[in-house]
Amino acid sequence: MRISSLLPPSGAVALLGAAVFVCASIAQAPQTPPASGPGGPPHSYPAPTNLQVLPKDLTGDQVHEIMEGFAGALGVHCNYCHAADPKNVGPNGRPRLNYASDEKDEKKMARIMIAMTGDINKNYVSKVAAIDKMPEAAPPVTCGTCHRGHEDPEEFKPEPEHGPGATTPGMTH
Repeated sequence: MRISSLLPPSGAVALLGAAVFVCASIAQAPQTPPASGPGGPPHSYPAPTNLQVLPKDLTGDQVHEIMEGFAGALGVHCNYCHAADPKNVGPNGRPRLNYASDEKDEKKMARIMIAMTGDINKNYVSKVAAIDKMPEAAPPVTCGTCHRGHEDPEEFKPEPEHGPGATTPGMTH
């Protein structure tokens, strides 16, 4: 079996590929991005703080883009990993998120998972690609490789003809 048959479409891989290289926590000071409507000014995000896995020299905009990729790969929103700060209420009356907080276990798990995918890409994907004699660089493993838009990866269920107890034409049990 070729490794290329096990990998996700290149579009999904490209979106999260850079994020896997740098991965893990968006940790920014509590904030709310500036409001922007159609034709309004572009968002500008403050410099992140408490980065533990992502490179510390990323801008707020870069971290935000990476986080959007993670959220899309898992089908979640920012509040999945980031805790609300009841002491910092926005104009809508709801607490803003404290991006620097390490309160939520989901954020801690995200850091581990991002480090894991980085390790897989750095230490294993290229080795498999070399054995597979792939003509191009192997696409990286990303959050989307397993999650595919779901908070928890769905269990793989092989087609009946390929699963346990399946029969091969011409063979008997």
